[in-house]
Amino acid sequence: MTNDAPVFAPALSPQEGTEAATALFREVFEAEPDGVWYAPGRVNIIGEHTDYNGGLALPIALPHRAHLALRRREDRVVRLVSPQTREKVDVMDLDTIGPKGTPGEVAHWASYIAGVAWSLERDGFENLPGFDAALVSCVPLGGGLSSSAALECSAAVAIDEVAHLGLAGTAQEPDDAGRARLVTNCVRTENEMAGAPTGGMDQSASLRCREGHALELDCRDGSVTHVPFDLAAEGLALLVIDTKAKHSLDDGQYGARRAACERAAEILGVELLADIAIEDLPGALERLAATDGDDADELVKRTRHVVTEIDRTRRLVALLQDGQPLRGEKLSEAGRLMDASHESLRVDYECTCPELDVAVEAARAAGAHGARMTGGGFGGSAIALVDADAVHDVARAVAEAYQREGFNPPAFLDAVPAAPAGRLACAAPTHR
Repeated sequence: MTNDAPVFAPALSPQEGTEAATALFREVFEAEPDGVWYAPGRVNIIGEHTDYNGGLALPIALPHRAHLALRRREDRVVRLVSPQTREKVDVMDLDTIGPKGTPGEVAHWASYIAGVAWSLERDGFENLPGFDAALVSCVPLGGGLSSSAALECSAAVAIDEVAHLGLAGTAQEPDDAGRARLVTNCVRTENEMAGAPTGGMDQSASLRCREGHALELDCRDGSVTHVPFDLAAEGLALLVIDTKAKHSLDDGQYGARRAACERAAEILGVELLADIAIEDLPGALERLAATDGDDADELVKRTRHVVTEIDRTRRLVALLQDGQPLRGEKLSEAGRLMDASHESLRVDYECTCPELDVAVEAARAAGAHGARMTGGGFGGSAIALVDADAVHDVARAVAEAYQREGFNPPAFLDAVPAAPAGRLACAAPTHR
């Protein structure tokens, strides 16, 4: 048993994030930024691997954000720096950058920021100005909490403002149609500039969520509904468990799942797997099982997960919207839906890992009402719906389970539904 207290990853306050990004900008570029913009990471309550299948997802925005201090330039040069790269500033030209695999490929994290300008130009916003930007992010890297989408969306709202595109509105009064367009550009950035074949759930959460709410996202048409999700008022909390297992969406596993779903849809004669109603699932699975391909069993399992996951998401949204307190049998049913989601991801989608499974099992054994992996899987994070006064007990139980298994210690964070991407005020200028 470990006596060490569980490690919780703190979120920078708006002031702390503003000051840190501004200070780095001044240090490296010896000037004042035009402003500091931020975008949150996200955690998905339920609805995993449904986005690129046209289904439903239910994310919330986290208080953990990427902060981008940015200053418009009058040429086409982009210069980027982070605390880890302050000795070597990334410099590129908007006239020469291009998608992954081309001569203009942009390396690593810089692709998520410069790539947004590249995408916006292909969306009709020509001759955007270059910019200098300093990034400070507290979204855990590799935790499956959309650290890359946070970078893209912070760049999107910053470029939108300094280039006077008029799409985002403000965090307090967002222009949802304009933000949906920014989502499309951020997804193109992730897919083409970074080479990760993700859907649009992460970027939608970062740009379109609302404080105190979950976001019911219809990934087919991009429509959203804001679902009340004030767990604190019910004496509950959502504990995020960062497994510290290596997590990557561009290593082929994610793409293989997406390709299997596309093949299953083609065999079934539908555009997307979301077109299959839950009552029609048995017949659809029989048709897939009857195919001659070596991948028949794989296609059955992938399709079964997607269709049942969409149904679970729909059912959880209905629970949260019924106006009754999340207690008693209603709370138990919410937990069962989360548990069933994880089991489907483990067995049918095969995208969990030992660290995720141990975290979920330990959280349930310690009293969590429900627990599941969240994000793309193959590492990353899990979530547990717990009583507010049991957060640290559940975290300690997970840490002890990790120690018994010989895993690296996990980290934890509190998932409080936070505000969407927007602008923060600059810190007061420093006079030298």
